[in-house]
Amino acid sequence: MKKINRRHLLVGSAALAATCAVSARAFWPDLKGWGDSTEADIRGRIFPGDGPARPWKWSKEGFLYVKLDNRRVMCSICPNGCVLAPGDRSVCRSKVNIDGVLYSLAYGNPCTVHVDPVEKKPLLHYLPRSRAFSIAAAGCNFRCLNCQNWEISQMKPEELKSYEMFPPAVVANALAAKCQAIAYTYSEAITYYEYMLDTARLGRTAGLKNLLISNGYINREPLLELCKVLDAANINLKSFDDRIYRKLNGGRLEPVLNTFKTLHEQGIHFEMTNLVVPGYVDDPEMVKRMCGWILANLGPDHPLHFLKFVPKYKLDRLPPTPASTLTELRDLALREGIRYVYVGNLDDHEGSHTYCHQCGKLLIERRGYNLPVINMEGDQCKFCRAVIPGVWTLEKENRPRAGAT
Repeated sequence: MKKINRRHLLVGSAALAATCAVSARAFWPDLKGWGDSTEADIRGRIFPGDGPARPWKWSKEGFLYVKLDNRRVMCSICPNGCVLAPGDRSVCRSKVNIDGVLYSLAYGNPCTVHVDPVEKKPLLHYLPRSRAFSIAAAGCNFRCLNCQNWEISQMKPEELKSYEMFPPAVVANALAAKCQAIAYTYSEAITYYEYMLDTARLGRTAGLKNLLISNGYINREPLLELCKVLDAANINLKSFDDRIYRKLNGGRLEPVLNTFKTLHEQGIHFEMTNLVVPGYVDDPEMVKRMCGWILANLGPDHPLHFLKFVPKYKLDRLPPTPASTLTELRDLALREGIRYVYVGNLDDHEGSHTYCHQCGKLLIERRGYNLPVINMEGDQCKFCRAVIPGVWTLEKENRPRAGAT
């Protein structure tokens, strides 16, 4: 095959960037150090088996990484701290070292795009009845045996059919769909951090809210930067046992707890989700310890969701979580002092609704994602005037946050 002409390559890169007409830099990777590689050689080394496609169009240099010796790099986004030699790929499958530079391969190429009710995230104390423009790119920095979206989270970006949607297009589409927010969800948003952050910054200038739906496995520095444009989050607290985190999820507990502390410190509204996997996460004593930590470090007001496990991926041999187990854990958390505890993935359960922590009356009735009854006036209970924790109106969302600068 004919070798690449470097001059033609650079001209082609410039033309490609111009056609994108976005703030993201679209490019061919720098060929320094690649010797006399042909186009096919380069494509084969970076994107094996991709055929005639041009996935490098959806690449961007990583925002946070450290250059090491011998052209190695270390990604600084999450606690995995992947150290990559040239050609190596990260645990999340979306980062690669190209000649000593870390690139994200998940930029402007979401594999999933939906318009969702905010209650689906789940966020039950954040702008009820609003709509979120939801996007996901391939990849995850965990290896959960029970993953519910493994078809996208456990894949490489180039292995999936994707949309071309750079940050300005995400914002434009969200506005056109009359959404109030953009949600970074479904796979693991931390793995497409660069794409998420650029989109969130543009979304904020357009008046859109930004929602992070995540496992919370992120370092403090990138999380603080994200908090500048983040409005709400749902973080999946997989369990309250480091041994189970390592066995079930391929991660560690402490970094996730630190994420909760940072979000709380920064005044970000967040809710916590615990998927109750039978035999792993259904121990009442562990849940009791979890509630004690939440109360001591975060207070009683952040909503906690216990979700029904449905057998999928590598744990398809397990039974679904019994409704009685979810009811027991909800009752336990309420007794421990957490004010708002929900049950999810289960129809017609009392734990789907919101009750006032002060007078006990029904505030919000939920039937699936429909809300036929809302007994609130602004952020107050209609009956006893207690202030209900959460963000209930856009006006309240625009108030200064505690801890925000």
